[in-house]
Amino acid sequence: MIVNGTGLKSSRRMGHMSIDGPDGTLETLRDLKARRIFIHINNTNPVLVDGSPEHAHVISKGWEVAEDGMEVVL
Repeated sequence: MIVNGTGLKSSRRMGHMSIDGPDGTLETLRDLKARRIFIHINNTNPVLVDGSPEHAHVISKGWEVAEDGMEVVL
């Protein structure tokens, strides 16, 4: 949000875990052997843009990115 000018606080400062980086979700949960879906993403996050480098990076790490209306059957 800071990079694209839509906010002044970092994710960590807002109490959220970063997606990337040494303390981020991708690294922290890298060994989890379950389906992994990012579901709580700010609408300005480029991870939501299919085809963006950020989206491709998350997918390359074995994650899915939730979409509007997505249903997950448990």
